[in-house]
Amino acid sequence: MKAIRRFTVRTVLPEQLQPLHELALNLRWSWHPETRELFRSVDPDVWAAVGEDPVRLLGEVPAARLAALAGDRRFLRRLGDLSDELRDYLTGPRWYQGATDPADPEGPLPAGIAYFSPEYGIAAALPQYSGGLGILAGDHLKAASDLGVPIIGVGLFYRHGYFRQSLDRDGWQQERYPLLDPDALAVTLLREPDGTPCRIDLALPGGRTLAAQVWRAQVGRVPLLLLDSDVEANSPAERDVTDRLYGGGSEHRLLQEILLGIGGVRAVRTYCRLTGHPEPEVFHTNEGHAGFLGLERIGELTTAHPGLGFADALEAVRAGTVFTTHTPVPAGIDRFDRELVARHFGGDAALPGVPVDQVLALGAESWSGGDPKLFNMAAMGLRLAQRANGVSTLHGAVSREMFRGLWPGFDAPEVPITSITNGVHAPTWIDPAVVRLGATEIGQQRAEDAMAVGTAPQWTGLERIGNAEVWELRRALRAQLVDEARRRLRASWKQRGAGEAELGWTGGVLDADVLTIGFARRVPSYKRLTLMLRDPARLRRLLLDPERPVQIVIAGKAHPADDGGKRLIQQLVAFADDPAVRHRIVFLPDYDMAMAKTLYPGCDVWLNNPLRPLEACGTSGMKAALNGCLNLSILDGWWDEWYDGQNGWAIPTADGGTGEGVVDPESKEAERRDDIEAAALYDLIEHQVAARFYDRGADGLPHRWISMVRHTLVTLGPKVLAGRMVREYVERLYAPAASAKRRLEGPAGDYAAAKALAGWKAGVREAWPAVRVEHVEADGAGEAQELGATLALRVQVNLGRLGPDDVEVQVVAGRVDESDRISEATTLALKPAGGGTDLDGRIRYEGHLELSRTGPFGYTVRILPTHPRLASVAELGLLAAPAETGGMDAGVLR
Repeated sequence: MKAIRRFTVRTVLPEQLQPLHELALNLRWSWHPETRELFRSVDPDVWAAVGEDPVRLLGEVPAARLAALAGDRRFLRRLGDLSDELRDYLTGPRWYQGATDPADPEGPLPAGIAYFSPEYGIAAALPQYSGGLGILAGDHLKAASDLGVPIIGVGLFYRHGYFRQSLDRDGWQQERYPLLDPDALAVTLLREPDGTPCRIDLALPGGRTLAAQVWRAQVGRVPLLLLDSDVEANSPAERDVTDRLYGGGSEHRLLQEILLGIGGVRAVRTYCRLTGHPEPEVFHTNEGHAGFLGLERIGELTTAHPGLGFADALEAVRAGTVFTTHTPVPAGIDRFDRELVARHFGGDAALPGVPVDQVLALGAESWSGGDPKLFNMAAMGLRLAQRANGVSTLHGAVSREMFRGLWPGFDAPEVPITSITNGVHAPTWIDPAVVRLGATEIGQQRAEDAMAVGTAPQWTGLERIGNAEVWELRRALRAQLVDEARRRLRASWKQRGAGEAELGWTGGVLDADVLTIGFARRVPSYKRLTLMLRDPARLRRLLLDPERPVQIVIAGKAHPADDGGKRLIQQLVAFADDPAVRHRIVFLPDYDMAMAKTLYPGCDVWLNNPLRPLEACGTSGMKAALNGCLNLSILDGWWDEWYDGQNGWAIPTADGGTGEGVVDPESKEAERRDDIEAAALYDLIEHQVAARFYDRGADGLPHRWISMVRHTLVTLGPKVLAGRMVREYVERLYAPAASAKRRLEGPAGDYAAAKALAGWKAGVREAWPAVRVEHVEADGAGEAQELGATLALRVQVNLGRLGPDDVEVQVVAGRVDESDRISEATTLALKPAGGGTDLDGRIRYEGHLELSRTGPFGYTVRILPTHPRLASVAELGLLAAPAETGGMDAGVLR
């Protein structure tokens, strides 16, 4: 018979071993080698059997073994030392406690920051992630913990997590969703002082209620709050809201995002009330999924301060909000039917002080080409946040272009979306053997500090490691991957229905002395899993080359609803199943953090061949680089800015690297593009990558290859760190956001400054139609000019009801193309000439424009709103400029 419910019965530890519970329930063990080694020593066989999960270990280790450990003085000393060390880590000052706001060294950094994400990849033992977004969020929290940043993480607790992947006999992806028992995970229920579970209630249409409890996972110093709707107070439909990650239909997804955003804010308030944690001054939403958090905070302010209207509260909320976009394509954005959103934010489901028409306006696709019937979560996120960023330099540029419709009239470079390139948490992703080798040269403490804080421009000292030591390490890591790949491949074939008699060949797949290429990621079409199969015969020749063979280890999951992605996996598996090549190319199902821990260090080359510029960042290559693996990638994401010619290879793109060649994947042009880029990939592997790997000196070592490995560790190591990333968030986004929020709140906490700013914005928007540039002239503008000369500009503008303090009049100048479009622009603020407004209501502005470059040169004039509380000149999306007509002649506007 099948059980109707399952739960975990935990072991009662002897008193001497009670600190093991504390160590197991703080997920720092997942990146702290000494703590993991302590748990392994409890019972190595059980440790391996439970997937290196301390909570499960303590539930399954035999009582006799625990009794023996309770009397083992050496074990108890190690336990005591690690317990004390954890306590010091949790309470001692770290980087943040000594840092200052670069813009205001006397002002305090944010007392608290709330970080919202729909998924978190903390450890394989807490499967609440699907891919890069979740792994990035997990690394963000871990790095914040190491730096002492007072972040509170907020997410959802998915009872089935993301799916587990296997293959059928034909290589078609199969999904299963095992039920997760919270009692078997490193989480605890958030409770009120009387012991009852904390409960978060949200009003739904039709008088229904969505209730949730809150699980707390402790990520080092950072609490992670996970809302769970599987509570008895809910009806079956509401209990299933948090059933699985990225599952269900449109309304199911909307309910998840309402719970994450609105319920998440309420969970944060509850946690701060119970623990005394400082209330967050900054709210950071990782992608648009949590965007509704801004509506809850507006409702909080209008309820607590009856004198505040929606517009006033909106300004206060925007000031303290940071929005990070991760998608480079509109198709990656969550969009809902406007009527569905209206139903969930109107009537008896409405938030106090948040009119439904205002909600709909925040998510409206109001730009040319937008769909008026849809509600866009990214648009709402950008409108609710005064500061926004992409996740690499290239992605920032792509985002500014993609979202420029929200700031009409502005060129893409001026769209107020900056970029902070992602990083990865080195203590999680560097193999301990790599750390040990580095520590022999620079010392253990310096190695740990370098990985956590990431302030050094280079990891100096590592260049002293000898070639033989580097190569011995690389071979050991490769051999470790070979062993793991054989084990996983054998298990996969057994799942596919193969018997023992068929599987003898799996013990000979891969070779610890062969050049190993890794490819592992999600499997949407733009990542081009099967680009390597464009010319199967040539790929076979590379794999089977008698002098310079190549082997490839591949992993990845397709979304359960993506049959196209599943077909790509099936095609790859069919090729890898061929007995002629299956010892050189393997597909490993169920890619997760546990697999990644062996895969990244064990590869010599990390392959990434997306359609440029559709890879927002691509952090898997960063994890590989931290282990001395060289990258072979399209110049996209982070590789576009940090490839230097010595840390790997750049795959040429058919469009010359501009990204302008992104075309319909079903078109003939797409076929041609893939053929060209696949041929370039084969050429690189054969003539450069393999040639260098197998180019050995008299001592048998590939000295030029080892030099590239060492260069990668020294130069890329500090750049790709999550510690560097989080420090940039603190200094460039969190600190300015907290400062702006405090100014709008005011010393009296009455939000008078927010009301004033909202009133000023409303007045500017109302008056703006009358603002115009009426006349422009420049001395000598019709003559040939010499470099270094200046033009004296005189501009007459009409500001309508606005005054000079409300605007800035600028000249925008730079190189011009054949259509007179200005590029590489610089701006110069012009000054009122005095004399006030003339009889026609015009004001004269003057200034001098220096001609600082040769060649075709042009300029224009524009008027922008200005206010000391704006974070960007483009914030209001308002701009007045001369009409683009033939009215310009020799610099004079007729």
